[in-house]
This record gives sequence, C-alpha cells and structure tokens, in this order.
Amino acid sequence: MSFLGVETSLTGRSWVGPGVDVQRAAEMMIQQTSLPAAVCQVLARRGVPSMEATGFLDPKLKELLPDPLEMKDMQVAAARFLQAVQRRERIAIFADYDVDGGSSAALLLVWLRDMGIQATLYIPDRIDEGYGPNVPAMQELAAAHDLIICVDCGTLSHDPIAAAKGADVIVLDHHLGSETLPACVAVVNPNRQDESGDLGYFCAAGVVFLMLVETGRQMRAAGMKGPDLMSLLDLVALATVADVAPLIGANRALVRQGLKVMGARKRPGLVALADVSRMDAAPSTYHLGFLLGPRVNAGGRIGKADLGARLLATDNPHEAAAMAERLDQLNTERRDIESAVRAAALEQAEERGLDRPLVWAAGEGWHPGVVGIVASRLKEATGRPAVVIGLDGAEGKGSGRSVSGIDLGASIQKVAAEGLLIKGGGHKMAAGLSVARDQLEPAMERLSELLDKQGAGALGPQDLKLDGVLMPGAAKVDLIEQIEQAGPFGAGAPAPRYAFPDVEIKFAKRVGDSHLKLSLSDGMGAKLDAICFGAFDTPLGQRMLDHGGARFHCAGRLEINTWGGRQAPQLRLEDAAPA
Repeated sequence: MSFLGVETSLTGRSWVGPGVDVQRAAEMMIQQTSLPAAVCQVLARRGVPSMEATGFLDPKLKELLPDPLEMKDMQVAAARFLQAVQRRERIAIFADYDVDGGSSAALLLVWLRDMGIQATLYIPDRIDEGYGPNVPAMQELAAAHDLIICVDCGTLSHDPIAAAKGADVIVLDHHLGSETLPACVAVVNPNRQDESGDLGYFCAAGVVFLMLVETGRQMRAAGMKGPDLMSLLDLVALATVADVAPLIGANRALVRQGLKVMGARKRPGLVALADVSRMDAAPSTYHLGFLLGPRVNAGGRIGKADLGARLLATDNPHEAAAMAERLDQLNTERRDIESAVRAAALEQAEERGLDRPLVWAAGEGWHPGVVGIVASRLKEATGRPAVVIGLDGAEGKGSGRSVSGIDLGASIQKVAAEGLLIKGGGHKMAAGLSVARDQLEPAMERLSELLDKQGAGALGPQDLKLDGVLMPGAAKVDLIEQIEQAGPFGAGAPAPRYAFPDVEIKFAKRVGDSHLKLSLSDGMGAKLDAICFGAFDTPLGQRMLDHGGARFHCAGRLEINTWGGRQAPQLRLEDAAPA
C-alpha cells in the first residue's frame, strides 16, 4: 500500500514508506538507544544493527580504511613511487580532466612538493586529445621523465603506455578494466577484471590516497617520515562526492573527515573556490557536488584543461584567487552552452521516445564539455540511462549516465568490443564513447538492446521512497544535526526523506524562473519554511502556488538554512500530493 495513500503525486510518483522489517528494526533501536526516532529510521534503512548504531554515527577512518595491499599491484606501485622520490627522479602525472582526475593529480603534486619534488602535470585537452593517455603525449613525457603516473585513466590505454619508451608507468585508476592490462610497472585499480570488486566503490582519488598510505608505511619501515596524509582528505572528499562514488564503507569516513579538513580553510585553492562560490556555511556534500565540483570541472569542459588541478594544488593564495575567478567565469559560460544543448537534446529524445531502454540524442557541434551534464539531465528527467553525443565531421564523442541497477559502462565496453564504437568505457553510472557517424544508429540500437536485457526497458517513474513522517514543529536544527550524523549523504547513501502530512500553505512565492518558496503550517502554530527548486518544471509549482487554501502532504529532505549568521530548519521540497 502506498505511503499516506499517495498513489500518484503532483509529479506523478507513488510514495513508498519503510517496509515492515525496517519499521521493526527502527522501533527496536529506539528502545535500545537514546537516539531520536528519525535517526533510528535512517539507520534501520541502512541496515545498521542497534548495537552498532553509535559507532556508525561516528565513523573512524582507521577502522574503515582497507589495507591498501588488498589491491593488486599496490605494493610494487608504492615501492616504485618511493624509489623515484628517494632518487629524485623526474616524475610526470598524467590525469583526466574532471574533478576526480584533478583531485588525484593534486594529491600527488602536493605530497611530492612536501617532499621537495616538483612534478610535471599533464592533462589532455578534451577536444583536441580526448580522454586518457595518447601516443604523442606519452612519447613526449617519456622523453623527459623517468616515471609517469596515470591517474583516473590508463587502464585501457595499451598503445599509449607502450609508446612511453624509456620511462616507467604506473596506473592508478578505477574505471572498468578489460581482460588484458597495459604493459607497465603497475595497474592499481579495484575494477580490474581480476579484482573481487569489493573495493570497486573507490574513485581514483581514493585509490591514490591508498597508494600514499602504503607509501607511508614503506617509508616508516625504512626509517623515513612522509607528509601528513590526513591534511589531504579535503581533496579525496571533493573527488569522491563530485565523481558520484557511493558513500559507503571507507568512502563515508573519508568524506566525513575530508569535510572537517576543508572546514579549516587551509588549502588556498579550495578557500578561493568556496569564496567565489559564495559558500556561507560549513562545507557539506551539497557544496562539493553542486558548487565546488562544477567549477573545478569547468576548466576541463570548456577552458584550459589543467586549470582545476592547478587550483587544487597551488599553495599561493593570490594565484588561487585568480584561477578560482577564471573557473567561476568558465562555469557561467558552461551553463549557457549546456542550456542550449539540453533544450535541443530533450526535443530530439522526445521525438525518438522517452520510454525506450536508452534515451539518447546527437547533435552537430554540441560541445564535448557539456554532453555529460546534459546526459545527466536527460537521465533525471526520464529515469532511464541516457547518452548524449556531439558530432564533428565523421566522428561523434559522447557521454552517458545511468540509473541505479543498470551497468552502463559494461554495456558500452561490450559495444566497443563488438566494433560498433571506436572506443568506449567507464563505470556503472557514467561512461564515455567515440563513434563513427555512419555507425551512430546501429551502435545506439545495440546499446539499447544490452540495457534492455538489464531491465532498463521496464523502468517506470521512480517511486518516491520515504523514511517516515514528521510534523513541522519537530523539524528543529538539533534534530537535523543528529540526522546528519548518519551521513554524509549522496550516491549509494541517499539523504532521508520525510513526509509532512496534511499541512497548509501559509505563504507561496515564485523565486527566479522555476523555483518556489513556501511556508508550511500544521494549523496549530508550528511552521516550516520550504524551498522547491525547479518546481515550475513540473505541475507541482503552479498547483501549490495556486493552492486556494487546500491542504497537502509534502515530502522532501530536511536541511539547515544559514543566513546572516543564523540557522533555521528548512524543507527541500521534492514532491507533494493533495491531502
């Protein structure tokens, strides 16, 4: 039975409450701990036993971080890296142009700088060179360096790595591997075919951090002292959230601790980025994913590819301020480009049909830097895997985004292996591809078939899953702070949603083009402010603006709104239904 009897909400969804097992577990936890019911509901949904509840709310990195040696090639990678440091060899870092690649590169650059070594940073141009190592770049780097470290790329780069004559190569990556690995010193990747996959939730920065942990262990064994690794966790947290890695296991502790490090405002690049983003509260996963991440990404998308990594690595506040300002400008330009491509892609996808296993669109001259974001928007709008491709001459380059339970990366890799794509790969939730223009239709048709076999064709509007019921008067700042102890929330660990039943709207106002600001009341004096972003992109906005005194069930996520130094509870409204 639907939650609160909501079969079809104003956004067309059915509301689903916690199952009987979760409710029983939450009730038992309430009795056995002194935790609020709302917190127990979250922990029960996450499958946390009562006796582990307090420990879960205070995750310790030393308890959750796996032994780095659980990953193949880790020992030899760390040993070769340390050898290069001890011999003062010339080191180059070849990184991907996204936040994960930039953060991974910055981790190594900062660590090496603390050891008195200035490494070379190389990030390929998205348009001229594309993703990952290429033969000319690797040949050039090999001619001038002793060791090349590929981060967030390289697992599938057999030919470019073979071209790096005269230099050793280490790959630190997390993208899906093929049956054979490139011939190099080490490929450390939890998503290699011969790995168990237990650590597959790490992003590349997490893999790099584990390599630095193992390097530190080898240094201590040799009587050496290395840089402070805990101070680097702000970079790991940024990458983990921005790369949409699941916030489970060690990732949860890495991000929790990384947010604390970031809050100390010690890294000039992140301080400048926070200031230009007008961040006025303690950093959260929201800030990392929606304010900082997109700005770091903007350089790789439409500007100078290495700008984000250089910003994250710099120790010069003046240099950081200038780079952050430039990235902010590029992010504004990116939004304008994205808006135009998104409108055209959605129109094309609608003509093709939004009920297919794969939603896709391809357009002439669509900027390669925004196709991934537009694919995300299509995925969100349709609840289906989406691919968006920019065509240029005889070839198209595209990005795809998937939904929970559908492995897009593996399917794209299979289509590439079958010869319908020039190349393609990634991970479950995100992937990239290159395709010949004359193979576009058959390639997308084949990809659609593979996704259909995984069940993508049977997906309907996603139910809205709710953790429980709250009244406006119960939504206090201290309760929200206690709920947030069960976080951080994000991919793989969705923030809890609560229903506020039978509330009346005391105030409703349109804000900007599509947002709605509200004040909700239980009719007995208690009120709760609410904001609904993109409300007018759905029927919800106009219906609630023209409420005419009607009462509603409202659902969403609680957050703390900080304004002018004051804190107040706020509901980020996601859905509503007539009461």
